[in-house]
Amino acid sequence: MKLLIAFVLLFMVQITFSQPAESQTGGKRPNIVVILGDDMGYSDIGMFGSEIQTPNLDMLASSGVRFTNYYTHASCSPSRSMLLSGVDTHLNGLGNMDEWTAPNQVGKDGYEGNLNDKVVTLPQLLKDSGYHTYMVGKWHLGKSPDKIPAARGFERDFTMLDGMGSYWDMTNMTALVPNTLYTEDGKYLTKLPKNYYATRTYTEKIISFIDADHKDGKPFFAYVAHQAPHDPYHLPKDWRNRHVGQYDVGWDMIRQQRLKKQKELGIVSDSANLAERMWFIPDYSVLAPASRAVVGRKMELYAGLMENLDFHIGELIAHLKEIGEYENTIFIVFGDNGAEGNDLGAMIAGQPGSLNSLFFASKWSNNNVNAWGEPGSYVGYGPGWAQASMTPFGQYKGWLGEGGVRNALIVSGPINKRAKGSINNGLMSIADIMPTLLDITGTSYPKTHNGKELPPMIGKSWTKVLAGEAESPRNAQDYLAWELFGNRALRQGDWKLRWEYAPFGKSDWELFNVTKDPSERKDLAAANPTKLKEMIVLWEDYVKKNNVILPNRSPFEGVYDVLPARFPVDAGYPPLINKRQYAPPVELIKTSK
Repeated sequence: MKLLIAFVLLFMVQITFSQPAESQTGGKRPNIVVILGDDMGYSDIGMFGSEIQTPNLDMLASSGVRFTNYYTHASCSPSRSMLLSGVDTHLNGLGNMDEWTAPNQVGKDGYEGNLNDKVVTLPQLLKDSGYHTYMVGKWHLGKSPDKIPAARGFERDFTMLDGMGSYWDMTNMTALVPNTLYTEDGKYLTKLPKNYYATRTYTEKIISFIDADHKDGKPFFAYVAHQAPHDPYHLPKDWRNRHVGQYDVGWDMIRQQRLKKQKELGIVSDSANLAERMWFIPDYSVLAPASRAVVGRKMELYAGLMENLDFHIGELIAHLKEIGEYENTIFIVFGDNGAEGNDLGAMIAGQPGSLNSLFFASKWSNNNVNAWGEPGSYVGYGPGWAQASMTPFGQYKGWLGEGGVRNALIVSGPINKRAKGSINNGLMSIADIMPTLLDITGTSYPKTHNGKELPPMIGKSWTKVLAGEAESPRNAQDYLAWELFGNRALRQGDWKLRWEYAPFGKSDWELFNVTKDPSERKDLAAANPTKLKEMIVLWEDYVKKNNVILPNRSPFEGVYDVLPARFPVDAGYPPLINKRQYAPPVELIKTSK
């Protein structure tokens, strides 16, 4: 009899702990919406310092919490791979981007260029845990049937599989891959919906997915991976002229204005300084008026693209309110890497007379300034505006300065118990999202999946931080590390170790205190040899644990020879070109008779 009672008790315990969180708490588990802006900059949202009008994102920030020390990876697919797997890029298949896999990385585990089968994904686990799983937008993690969203846990999807392309149609970027691939519910598309426009269509699709299953009462996980504001800047006509002339003041003034607002908002400390304007970006005041107007127009379009994105996010929010799901929905909003300062069009088109050059001439030549935003036009805003988007930091996408990997993060919804509109400075990572959402939904991370042992998640759950019980998910010994294209970095506490190709870096280790110096102006390596050595030991630990294979080729290997020599940037130097015409005293001017 005692044995029977023990067996029954054991059975009841197993049943209790195997039930999802809904059963344990007595309430419905929360819906989850992850909104990803492609190449959206740290300061591009109003509540992070921008002059761009983003009322819907600002509303989420005001009702939730903003995180100022949140790190992604330095480029698109590596960030997305960490978001969906919780595993380091060098183990999950994105040790390098598929587009830039180096010869010595080809065929190596962890460098497949797609999200590999050695990891289990967040939607797979949430789906098994009783969630509906939906995705719209950019995938960039594989194209074959076993690697598309439908094969990695999403039950409904409308997805652009490529990394970039037109917002209006299926035009892609290279001669050998002329058409962008899309899937819908696991089927490859040969044409897009009528009146297709990326940001609007993605929003309409995610709403339709939610509505189709709404009556069954199950919670949903929606991954809304917008293409905006990635270049080319394509947007409807009524969104193109909302900022005419506003950016003729130039990137230096916009950076100063954003920094001032960031200090007022509490995003940065009162002592924060702007990163040095990069040496190859001209002082805006020395540009000719016509050039200022053209360059300013690029930022006008970017601002319009951001506002259009915010508008459609607002449509999703309004719909969730209409169907009674908003109050029970967690929102996680951020950009996937630093703002894009590289000229991707020029990189892709390559040498005149090449296949890609001819392809660009035939497919992307609608480039009269008045046609920017139309199908067939190609415009990006360049490094000057990218650095403005990343205020107050230096550098941008692809690099491992703060401007390449630090991003604005907003979390709102029922999981947040911190003061509404508050700011947190804890050290956060994109790899934290998977363990956080597994915690929230009462879902466990298995040791094996499909008979294969899984690599450990490297992230830390945010549940205690969001509950107001901790200020950071990390202790003083924990570190974050990155390697991409041969550039590498590691952050632990206040300190950051960085190695980047010259002239962006020194092709040697640099050391920064990024709490005191977030703009990375002062290299402290020579003054702190003991700390430098400690940080290098941590880097070697990271390399060993994560199968890091430094590439023997890099997209930045020739940048030293292409860019002008690097010299410090001081306002007004040299006076030869910055000093204005001397105006003599009026009484000493000889007048003609």
